[in-house]
Amino acid sequence: MTIKGSCHCKATTFEVSEAPETVTQCTCSFCSKRGSLWAYYTPSQFKLITPLKNVSFYEWGSKTVKHGFCANCGCGTFTETPDWSTGEPDFANPKISVNSRLFDDFDLDTVEVVVIDGKNLW
Repeated sequence: MTIKGSCHCKATTFEVSEAPETVTQCTCSFCSKRGSLWAYYTPSQFKLITPLKNVSFYEWGSKTVKHGFCANCGCGTFTETPDWSTGEPDFANPKISVNSRLFDDFDLDTVEVVVIDGKNLW
């Protein structure tokens, strides 16, 4: 089941290959200010439909994660990140985390929200 998503102005559009089983609410200083709920995918499960020039990136701290946002309206769209499932960055296993609040025609209330204590983890 392909799910499409977009920023507010629709200058950045994307799709993912399937619905998330869970979404993550991270409490780090960046994610908590944005209010994103992250759904995680492998790079092959994510497709940016619009040109990459429509996306700007922000990297902070260790510069380990590239936070994408629409260059026009500013909505946080997706990140390029290593896998963190072991607590350490696994650069050989990259992930794309998608702001699931931007999914079109998807009932986000049906998905479990998992909270990660990013405020104290990094």
